[in-house]
Amino acid sequence: MPIVLPLLLLLCFFTHCTLCFSASKPQTLILPLKTETLPHGFAPHSTNKLSFHHNVTLTIQLSVGSPPQNVTMVLDTGSELSWLHCKKAPNLNSVFNPLASKSYSPIPCSSPVCRTRTRDFSIPVSCDPKKLCHATLSYADASSIEGNLASETFGLGLSTQPGTIFGCMDSGFSSNSEEDAKTTGLMGMNRGSLSFVTQMGFPKFSYCISGRDSSGILLFGEAKFAWLRPLNYTPLVQISTPLPYFNRVAYSVQLEGIRVSGKVLPLPKSVFLPDHTGAGQTMVDSGTQFTFLLGPVYTALKNEFIQQTKPVLRVLNDPNFVFQGAMDLCYQVPMNRPSLPQLPTVTLMFQGAEMSVSGERLLYRVPGMVRGSDSVYCFTFGNSDLLGIEAFVIGHHHQQNVWMEFDLEKSRVGVAEVRCDLASQRLGLGV
Repeated sequence: MPIVLPLLLLLCFFTHCTLCFSASKPQTLILPLKTETLPHGFAPHSTNKLSFHHNVTLTIQLSVGSPPQNVTMVLDTGSELSWLHCKKAPNLNSVFNPLASKSYSPIPCSSPVCRTRTRDFSIPVSCDPKKLCHATLSYADASSIEGNLASETFGLGLSTQPGTIFGCMDSGFSSNSEEDAKTTGLMGMNRGSLSFVTQMGFPKFSYCISGRDSSGILLFGEAKFAWLRPLNYTPLVQISTPLPYFNRVAYSVQLEGIRVSGKVLPLPKSVFLPDHTGAGQTMVDSGTQFTFLLGPVYTALKNEFIQQTKPVLRVLNDPNFVFQGAMDLCYQVPMNRPSLPQLPTVTLMFQGAEMSVSGERLLYRVPGMVRGSDSVYCFTFGNSDLLGIEAFVIGHHHQQNVWMEFDLEKSRVGVAEVRCDLASQRLGLGV
């Protein structure tokens, strides 16, 4: 579920990798990540409300088809179906050409894949005039894409996965065509039967994003390293009965509270629980940059953060300015100030685990935004209500320097603080 804001950060996987093979398939697959920060000129410049864009992504480079075609895909733990642009358009620099691949095979409507394995799609599949399985996908930033389901050979490093189901998309609407031009498609990594990690057959995967430099790691399989601290696990929230607003294949965990420098927000635990419709679940989503909280929780956190930062920060007094339509707590910081002041740590409290956000990860400098001699920084927690999202969403900005493990086999998410740049060096993956 991509919900992404304008840092224009690309995390790119390179083609070299470390593989540990069994006779049938790799037991562990490790890939390096590289961070690129694009020029601020790519971001929207506005003194008022900024538009909502899908333009901060984690991307992976791999090959698809026979002979192989190189593609770049957005890594998204909030989505199920992987897809590629299959039709050339003026705004697309990279597309997959199915006509040039001998291993490409469209999925007919009569196939069990079309009839049963698409049940978790938010929009039901249909049958096109050629009797092929047709899918339409929509995302939280109001973008949508549609096309046919197909099977194809995907290559990740030295490993290949024939018969991988994906969407070969030929039409749609994007909220940011500039960003679309940089990628070929999206890699769905949630718990659905058609997600990429499920089809690859790995019981778990992990990633680690550095907050210091351009390094990082993506790992499929077991992470057994002496330097990695024991992980704290929180169980996935699972329901047996389908509810209209509950995503059953998301990495949904239970947020139980929020602490600001030792002070727990005085909120009843019920405000963190999904209601009878399923609205209010907490999802861990690599397709989202920042973290979004439902209105009552966001307001309580915002007020407490303002109170604790009064001595060191000056609030931007402009009720008309809402960064990206969801982040309405911003500050004016003198441009000649060498660094941000000491800020209170915000800790997200889950069942069995915690994630702490501190220092520069709490405030984001808005590109091109200046008020007098001050830069404008915004609080990196936003209000889900302002985006029309009935959920709590934990974005990748707050996952920096945290080893994130998604254990499909045991239905849990594990976390441990780690210097991701050093982890990359230890694995020989420095880029």
